[in-house]
Amino acid sequence: QVHLVESGGGLVQPGGSLRLSCAASRTSIDIYPVAWYRQVPGKERELVAAMSGDGITDYGDSVKGRFTISRDNAKNTVYLQMNSLKPEDTAFYYCNMRKWNVNYRGQGTQVTVSS
Repeated sequence: QVHLVESGGGLVQPGGSLRLSCAASRTSIDIYPVAWYRQVPGKERELVAAMSGDGITDYGDSVKGRFTISRDNAKNTVYLQMNSLKPEDTAFYYCNMRKWNVNYRGQGTQVTVSS
């Protein structure tokens, strides 16, 4: 059973930065697709960033140029660096790993961008 734990969320002012972490246990992360999603109550879940097993990245249009997904295989952790944050980035963020056609997700972390 894959276990994912997110951290790093919080309150930040517009224009600020945050780095989210997603620590994986009971599995390695180096060859599996990983992704960050976010959700706002009443809205559809949105793909923020994704990284394939061989390291190819993709981003949602609303975050391109501002967010970066990365992976530290030694630490078994996936990161989401978020820069130039906007109020509309406020959401509940969670990471997802797909392993052998099964999706695993963490408990998530809240990000609030407000002055």
